[in-house]
Amino acid sequence: MSAATELDPSASVLKFYATELRRERERIEMTQREMAKRAWMAPSLLNKIEAAKRLPTEDLSKLADELFATGDRFQRLWPLVIRYAYPTWFRPFVELEEAATIIRSFQVQVVPGLLQTERYARAILAARRPDANQLEEQVTARVQRQRIFERTDPPEFRAVLDENVLRRRWGSAEIMREQFERVIELAQQPRFVIQVIPYEAGGHAGVGGPFAALTLDEGPDVVYVDGFLQGQILAAPAEVKAAQRAYDLLTAEALSTTRSMDLIASVLKEL
Repeated sequence: MSAATELDPSASVLKFYATELRRERERIEMTQREMAKRAWMAPSLLNKIEAAKRLPTEDLSKLADELFATGDRFQRLWPLVIRYAYPTWFRPFVELEEAATIIRSFQVQVVPGLLQTERYARAILAARRPDANQLEEQVTARVQRQRIFERTDPPEFRAVLDENVLRRRWGSAEIMREQFERVIELAQQPRFVIQVIPYEAGGHAGVGGPFAALTLDEGPDVVYVDGFLQGQILAAPAEVKAAQRAYDLLTAEALSTTRSMDLIASVLKEL
């Protein structure tokens, strides 16, 4: 008996997807090798996907719906499945992020994940040297989070970046140019407010490190703070209030949105 046939589809969305994929493939009497060839992937990778040991791709989900005539079933399951690329402790934050009406982010080393280009995200995630499959899954998951801006009523996004974010290079100059062009483009949209704290401002209220404050559609606001091994979600009123005050102080120290974009544009020219 294969590992795939031993899966309990009720154990997780990932195992449910894997079980359904195998059942539908067998229903139309298609071998793993045949389907892998249609999906442009190695049969060993498809075997691992059907065993819930690897995450499926969006392209595989589209192909599955096409081959099995299942409408958009696998495509609708895929965004839920891709959450398995996130660490267990990070998944609750992703769900809260999806329910947010306003997202406030402060960063000291990198452009916020919700604004990252695919290549910039890959350069950052590759710094921890995961294996190739894990890296691609992590990149896909990070880019997938950005789809909250495609919904009918997307959240407002506000960010304060330490100038260090602009100066630290991830990957090539081309990757950095592409990333800064994305930031400037987004900053022109009404729902995005992006500011930079220049070095000349000296010390600031972000000395405690990066964080994200979420205003939710229902329920109390929450704050997410990064850590070395894992992040932490804070919901105590005093902690949320402290984060909101810190963010207010950061915006007061930061350049205006226009001057912030001018600074980013100058760094872009230097690249």
